[in-house]
Amino acid sequence: MYQAAVDAVSAAKCLPEYLAKIPAPSGKGRTLVIGAGKGAAAMAQTVEEHWQGELSGLVVTRYEHGADCKRIEVVEASHPVPDEAGRQAAVRMLELVQGLTADDLVICLISGGGSALLALPAPGITLEQKQAINKALLKSGATIFEMNCVRKHLSAIKGGRLALACAPARVVTLMISDIPGDDPGIIASGPTLADPTTCADALAVLRKYSIEIPEAILKHLESGAGESAKPGDPRLERNQHYVIATAQDALDAAAATVSAAGLTPYILSDEMEGEARDIGLAHAALARQIARRGQPFSKPCVVISGGETTVTVRGKGRGGRNAEFLLSLAIALDGFPDIHAIACDTDGIDGSEDNAGAIYQPDSMRKAAELGLRPRAMLDNNDGYGFFSALGDLVVSGPTRTNVNDFRAIVIL
Repeated sequence: MYQAAVDAVSAAKCLPEYLAKIPAPSGKGRTLVIGAGKGAAAMAQTVEEHWQGELSGLVVTRYEHGADCKRIEVVEASHPVPDEAGRQAAVRMLELVQGLTADDLVICLISGGGSALLALPAPGITLEQKQAINKALLKSGATIFEMNCVRKHLSAIKGGRLALACAPARVVTLMISDIPGDDPGIIASGPTLADPTTCADALAVLRKYSIEIPEAILKHLESGAGESAKPGDPRLERNQHYVIATAQDALDAAAATVSAAGLTPYILSDEMEGEARDIGLAHAALARQIARRGQPFSKPCVVISGGETTVTVRGKGRGGRNAEFLLSLAIALDGFPDIHAIACDTDGIDGSEDNAGAIYQPDSMRKAAELGLRPRAMLDNNDGYGFFSALGDLVVSGPTRTNVNDFRAIVIL
């Protein structure tokens, strides 16, 4: 199921049909490819394989997520906390789009992770300050909508600013969505799309989570200096955007795999949000109700869900949101028979670890007891990775070079 979900949202599968819809520049116009995200390199490689005509460009992706491109340069940088490589890539990208004409075409390739990878602080803000804010937001439990609102207003390239720099060239943005609900302006903090949020909204997010605000950032937001490109800006009128792959596409592919195996799939939602451990408890309760009562679904069946959960980090353990979800579910099921589960990130990296996620089996808690593990204490320590690593039940796929966020499936036999 997981492999089918990932394959369904790969650049090679989704991108070619959209490229065929884009008219090539006429006359003296040229084609420039830019982009950012965990899938940016794979997307660039697909463009090279399918685009008829000359092209050049630059994309930035996460370390170890590169691809073999011949005409489009691939730069690797840090995620989820930005680094100097990402800052330099953003500077170069802005330089690359200077001096374009109305005859030129810019193809912008965006996927999840682009916010951290395309890190160019607004004037007066340092990279170190942005890194500190980013780390605090990641630990706070803030939603992706809230985090990207802040990022847009501390940036010199996000929130539509990259598209403004490309004007008067025509910009076509192709996006793989990692955002619940697939709002294109939120994906990678919308570097080429107009943004209706404000500096005041960003400031409200930081205050909501009691995040320490450096004086330079406070001044930047309070003065309105960080306002992003707004809807109705005439410089964006010619531009187009397409969301080419979504979480729903991944879930549908997994459901088809379930049906082919002779079971009945039920997709709960492609946009679940909330604390990973709370979502784990809810999924466990649903699985037990199906197993015991045949409600709301009859067994055997598979319950599938996607979205982006969050983790409020209070401990010092290892583990991303999928391991946290699965450990919470494991504790709640406590060896309940004939229920199996998987939770993985579709980008192949759960948080900042080397695994995509993990698998739960009915004997997981018994094996944990035999090893002397303390599941509840490990959950309190945010150590889902440590728990499933000890059991040998981590899923290690390596980078998938795409990203539509969480994938969860529970098999009830």
